[in-house]
This record gives sequence, C-alpha cells and structure tokens, in this order.
Amino acid sequence: MRIVFMGTPAFAVKSLEACLSLGEVVAVVTQPDKPRGRGQEVSFSPVKELAVARGIPVLQPLKIKGTNFADELRALNADVAVVTAYGKILPQDVLDAPRRGCVNVHASLLPRFRGAAPIQWAIAAGDEKTGVCLMQMDAGMDTGGVIDRAELPIGPGDTSATLHDKLSDLGGVVLRRSLARWVAGEVEAVPQPGEGVVMAPMIKKEDGRLDWSKSARELERRLRAFTPWPGAFCTFDGGLLKVAKALASEGKGAPGTVLSASADGVEVACAEGSLKLLLLQPEGKRAMTAQEFLAGRKVAVGSAPFS
Repeated sequence: MRIVFMGTPAFAVKSLEACLSLGEVVAVVTQPDKPRGRGQEVSFSPVKELAVARGIPVLQPLKIKGTNFADELRALNADVAVVTAYGKILPQDVLDAPRRGCVNVHASLLPRFRGAAPIQWAIAAGDEKTGVCLMQMDAGMDTGGVIDRAELPIGPGDTSATLHDKLSDLGGVVLRRSLARWVAGEVEAVPQPGEGVVMAPMIKKEDGRLDWSKSARELERRLRAFTPWPGAFCTFDGGLLKVAKALASEGKGAPGTVLSASADGVEVACAEGSLKLLLLQPEGKRAMTAQEFLAGRKVAVGSAPFS
C-alpha cells in the first residue's frame, strides 16, 4: 500500500507512525517551517521531524489551491492520502489525486464538532465522551462519510492537553484497524446523518475569559478546555490574572462577588454556584497558590475585584 501522509503538529505523529506500519509512505506533506519559541528559531514541525528521521521525502508547498500540486501528488502513484491536522483546506483535484482519494483522522464523533477545535469544544460543552473518526474527505468541512470510529470517555480532570494525547493515540489505532480494509474496498464510508451537526470553530484568545454571569460548572469546563491555550483568565483590580486551576462549588452570591478568601482558595460567585480559584498567575508573575496570592493582596469578602 502506497501512502501519502499529510499532517503537521504533534497530534498527527501517531497517525504517521501507524501509516509507516501499514505500508510504504512515499511522501510526507507538511506546513512550511516556521519560527517557533521565544528565540523565533526556524524549526521543523513534529511530523517533519519524524519524516526526516525515517528518510521519507518531505513536501512543504506554500500554497495548494490553484497550483500544480495535484499533479505532483498523482505522480507519486499513491493508493491513498491520509490527512491528520494538516492545516490547509484541500481542493477537489488534490482530494481526487490518490487512487482511493484522501481520508482524514478527525478528533470528534462526527457530525458533532466539525471544524478546527473539536477537542476543546467537546470539553467546554460538557460532553461525557468523544472519539476519533476516520472519514472519507470531500469538499465540505468534515462532511464526508465515516469509515470507522472509536470512542473514549472524557474524564472529570481531562484538559484539552490530556485529551489531545489520548485522541492522538486513538487515531493511530483506527488507522491500523481500518485503512488497509478501506484501500482494498472491503469497507464503505457511511454518510453522516443530517441531524446532530455541531461546529467547533477555531479558538480565540477571548474564549478563555472567565465570565461570572455563566455557571461555575461551565467556567470550570472552559478552564479545562482552554488549557494550555489560551488559558482561563480574568482581570483583578484592572490587571490581567490567569487562573491555572479552579473547582466549581455551591456558593451563592451576586456574580463576581468574593464569597471567601483563604489559603484553601478564593471563591467567586457565579450566576449559578461559585468558582474556587486555586492556582493564580498575575501578569508578569509566576503561578501561585491562593495562599501566596493573598499574602500580598487584600481581597475582601463581599468585594468584586475580579472582572
């Protein structure tokens, strides 16, 4: 089986490893190298690092639509292209280039959470489970038929970082189970139902803001969903305050009001329940416990310094 693999971030590495175990990966397509980190040094994507280590040819087109990239792909005589978090929309001529087209490893139980950030929005929505779908790609946004799927529970302590790793592993499992059968024509893609469609748009920095007019349970989920980026945050006395850890509680009061402030946490009233802030990071400072935070700041019960 001749495979072209298209992917970029760490999430895609397990999928590439699965493809390497299933057949000949004739080329890897990944995003162009970009400056990363504080030093802004140009570095390889995680997928490119693995490809180079395995001696696989790497293609990094700046643009795909309106170019001859589909011709390059056809020249590779691939049976299938596997796409996992590549980061670019593929035009129809590229989707049609491999003999069996392109398939996508998508981190949700389609049609729920189509789009760029399914892991984060599944946690934020309070879903009890998520999973991975292996999908036949078409011109729509994650609208193709599903070849295989696998589920896993979302634990009460899961963040987008922990769920990312679990789903990355599961993507490899699904590929090993079904890719060869798909290429051989032994399984068919099942069309997605028309009902139950939910979109998962790209995360914006403002999505991490703690809005006390929401319930405490929703804010606690959003904190876990948007860890590590953009992180949960609010303002304290006009300055930015990141909240790295918090727990939903049953306190009552006007939203934004401090209900208690002790070494055990700073409890802030929400529209429903309260959120106990346990690990806080003022702008320009390190993360600190509630006890450390309160040591240098006056936070009076009944006040509303958080917004």
